[in-house]
Amino acid sequence: MKVVIDTNVIVSALWTDNGNPRKILDMLGRNELKICYDHRIMAEYEHVLGRPKFRFNRKDINGILNRVKAKGFCAIANECTAPFSEETDRAFYEVAVSCNAYLITGNKKHYPDEPFILSPTQFLPL
Repeated sequence: MKVVIDTNVIVSALWTDNGNPRKILDMLGRNELKICYDHRIMAEYEHVLGRPKFRFNRKDINGILNRVKAKGFCAIANECTAPFSEETDRAFYEVAVSCNAYLITGNKKHYPDEPFILSPTQFLPL
């Protein structure tokens, strides 16, 4: 199953050892999911996870980034014209559409109302 994982889901997974975001990352580690990304998404992951306010361990950040690269699919996304309140969300949406993948996010309100855009809680029963 192909997915695009919004940065906020990864942040949540690193904050807690249990919960749906962590379960989703664990599924990625068990090869149950194929994560899709592009250079913009990787740059966003690196930028956000490296923020001093989060105090994430560099080893954990590198582990996540390496897992995404090793187990994922680097896509070339088609541009879309949908409006976004947060321009950085556009990359996640475009990659999901281009890869025919689910977009998993904790901020559904940032995206168009589409059936393939799911919260972690909505995604896990699939």
